[in-house]
Amino acid sequence: MVFQRNVSVLNFDSEFKRAYYQPDDGKANRSGCRSRYKFLLRIGYTEVMTDPKYFSNQQQTVGQLLQFCSEALESSDVFFGHGTDNAWDEAVLMVLSVVELPLDSGENVLPQPVGIEAVARLRELLHRRITEHEPLPYLLGRAWFAGLEFFCDRRAIIPRSPIAELILNDFRPWYNGPAPKRILDLCCGGGCIGLAAAYQFPDARVDLLDVDSGALELARENAEHLGLQDRVTVIQSDLFESLVDTRYDLVLSNPPYVDAADLAAMPAEFHHEPKDPLGSGSDGLDLMRRILSCVLPFLAVCWLLIV
Repeated sequence: MVFQRNVSVLNFDSEFKRAYYQPDDGKANRSGCRSRYKFLLRIGYTEVMTDPKYFSNQQQTVGQLLQFCSEALESSDVFFGHGTDNAWDEAVLMVLSVVELPLDSGENVLPQPVGIEAVARLRELLHRRITEHEPLPYLLGRAWFAGLEFFCDRRAIIPRSPIAELILNDFRPWYNGPAPKRILDLCCGGGCIGLAAAYQFPDARVDLLDVDSGALELARENAEHLGLQDRVTVIQSDLFESLVDTRYDLVLSNPPYVDAADLAAMPAEFHHEPKDPLGSGSDGLDLMRRILSCVLPFLAVCWLLIV
């Protein structure tokens, strides 16, 4: 599992998986990643979506739904890159979310029956995921980052950044100073980086800064959702323009960095996201240059982390 911290739920070593899967032949799947397993029981996407005996709006078990969804995703041309990197993990996230089971559920949930309303909802989500290529976090309205749940919609790009691992490790080995008291999340989007840092450092105050008002509304909702609004300030600004005499122990940023050619060629899933937080000029470095040219006066000490 890749979408929650320290989760081994329904993993590839489970009895259920061994019953339905066999080792992969080593070929890369459609996401560009190697699948570790493949189905012994091949069920084509068309059958899964149309044949009542495979995926009807009637009671199913969690295990059956996981099998159906995983096979449908694997047989499709969807791209995995928004919280999962393979069909099985995405099926687990989809099914457990729809049936409202914890994402750290164990194998004991596999025989659990699922009502017809949840089955119908799951069928709708699966259909949209495959035919419209909309990323699953947008379909679910939530995403996970650094072990925390965030509201997620098209006001901001979907949370994803290697900064998550750095936050969980107190930024080691890149930051060796004292526990930061003042943190800035620059180009915050929905606020996942800054809010995860606020959660990790309970004595820190965090500013969430972005130029986009819609993204900041989402960041504010996430701060309230996580109960962090008392230590978090939401600021609308074009980079540092609205900051006056402010110094930060740590500035975090996952700014736009995709060049124009790559942005145009990205899989369909990425085109559901707003473009401004992704693209940054012909070489992808336009905003990065601006940040580096003016960040120094806002650092209490020289700790800047851009990923």
